[in-house]
Amino acid sequence: MKMICEKENLLKAINSVTKAVASKTTMPILEGILIQTNENNVKFTTYDLEIGIEYIIECDVKEQGATVVNSIMFSEIIRKLPDTEITITVNENNLLVIECEGSLYKLATMNPDEFPELPKIDIENSIQIEQNSLKDMVKKTIFAVSTEENRPIFTGCLFEIKENKLNVVAVDGFRLAWKSKFLNNKVNDFSAVIPGRTLNEINKILLDSFDMIKIGVSKNQALFEMENCKIVTRLLDGEFLNYSSVIPGNWETRIRVDKNVIQNCFERVSLISASSIEKEKKYPVKVLVDIGKVTISCTNQTGDAKEEMYVSTEGKNLEAGFNPKYFLDALRAIDDQEVYIDFGSSISPCIIKPVDDGDYIYMVLPIRMKE
Repeated sequence: MKMICEKENLLKAINSVTKAVASKTTMPILEGILIQTNENNVKFTTYDLEIGIEYIIECDVKEQGATVVNSIMFSEIIRKLPDTEITITVNENNLLVIECEGSLYKLATMNPDEFPELPKIDIENSIQIEQNSLKDMVKKTIFAVSTEENRPIFTGCLFEIKENKLNVVAVDGFRLAWKSKFLNNKVNDFSAVIPGRTLNEINKILLDSFDMIKIGVSKNQALFEMENCKIVTRLLDGEFLNYSSVIPGNWETRIRVDKNVIQNCFERVSLISASSIEKEKKYPVKVLVDIGKVTISCTNQTGDAKEEMYVSTEGKNLEAGFNPKYFLDALRAIDDQEVYIDFGSSISPCIIKPVDDGDYIYMVLPIRMKE
């Protein structure tokens, strides 16, 4: 095997596929990158038995071949080489030889025949969506997936097609994030729960462009296809929350506020909330809604914090406690200037949503305050 590649293209491929390299495994082959040349391109593949990624780049192929090389060593060497053409060869001793200007490296390789094949997916349903739209939908929901393995279904995002609309939903038992978008092409209704870890990695590969990505699902696998990259992932099994039945349809108290103003207030108050001497204790912040005014406060052994802001209010006065992190996660994900924050009562869910975007809703449960 012998090929000559531009460093920039090599790095794009390596940075994409290393996201599916196994970190803790008894199979050393899964810590490697499978490199396979074709007539005028080279394919890089990684697979940790949950996520598999293939990335193809054009290059000058002098001799066909295939090999597997340790991903960490290979990627670090390529990253630190000069920004020019790199020649990669497998010599007669099965060593991977990397040459660039005055640099020469030789790495041990593994047998490519032992690298497990990515699952073949018999696609039952698929959609196409702009990469920047998918990137935005994942960004606005992924932070609300659960990290608790005792309910695996909630460690992923629900992708639901209903009446030609894609709904992406994440829930962890304390909060829920929902983002939707109408699709341009007519598609069948279906749903699948995609692991949060997969979506995090896909979001690092997605471009902020109108280029399309195709998402196909089978019974237990999903396939994400872009121009030169394919990502295969298993789906999560189980019954996802019937999210539409838990989102409140009306409110008792509503405030309309500049997103940055209330975000800054929460960030300052959370300094006290998070600085408790008893690190394992979570201190909620108190939200007090009065006519035309909101007060956010927190008290613990470290000290007191209080922020007041004048806002537009409707409905009843209210007092409720919240985990400030949950509020901040939602506010940071919203790009709009103004938000509505709707409350039912001191013990019912609160809804945060942009004033001008009906396609994004964030719900958070309050915390009971000690008297």
